[in-house]
Amino acid sequence: MSEKYTETSEEIIESCELERPVRVLMVVTNADEIGEEKHKTGVWFEEFAVPYLEFLKEGYFVTTASLKGGKAPIDKRSENFIDDIKWKAAKQALEDTIPLESIDYTLYDAIVFPGGHGPMVDIARSELTGEIINYFCEKNRIIAAICHGPAGLLTAEKDGRAFVEGKRLTCFTNEEEKSAKMDKIVPFFLEDALKDRGAIFVKSDAGEINIVEDNNLITAQNFQSAEQFAKAVISHLNAGGQTSCEK
Repeated sequence: MSEKYTETSEEIIESCELERPVRVLMVVTNADEIGEEKHKTGVWFEEFAVPYLEFLKEGYFVTTASLKGGKAPIDKRSENFIDDIKWKAAKQALEDTIPLESIDYTLYDAIVFPGGHGPMVDIARSELTGEIINYFCEKNRIIAAICHGPAGLLTAEKDGRAFVEGKRLTCFTNEEEKSAKMDKIVPFFLEDALKDRGAIFVKSDAGEINIVEDNNLITAQNFQSAEQFAKAVISHLNAGGQTSCEK
């Protein structure tokens, strides 16, 4: 089920003692423009909708958050009439996101960053997301990101070492940016930024499904990978590794 509010720690802990529900925090962008020419962007809808709905099917509690809260923009290029009907509940979840700073992230089993070019504008610069990644890494909880979602990993570092250093991962590749004609618009290439921080980058050809798992870190290359990405996250969570009730 999807939450429209943030429960208190006491309420969540009490609930966990009874059922220990899996809790997933999905963090989406607030940015609707990118580049000097203010190219329209936002959340790539499929990368949010497919995992979101799959998590609900599993009975997970899903909280949709953004840095500012409120309505999260959807990249118009990722919408179509049929999917708008099929994924109606997911679109509603993006209408009123919760400000990330108001959420007690220590109570969640997984954090998931959907893509779209928007995260390169705001989430890529967020110190708070870096703080959350460090905490989830320490507690060995699931950290997952798809397409441009791995921009959310960039600010995480500890003792001068980047979180992604030495980790196998993927994202929307330089080749795919060029194929999408976004290479002259994006502020940086995400693939290069991750490599510069020491990541072991694993890529497939443009448009091919590619999921990379490195312990509790799960990344996917593109929107074509959305379904398999969701299944990978669910597989890890259902394996019994969740610890959201621990303090």
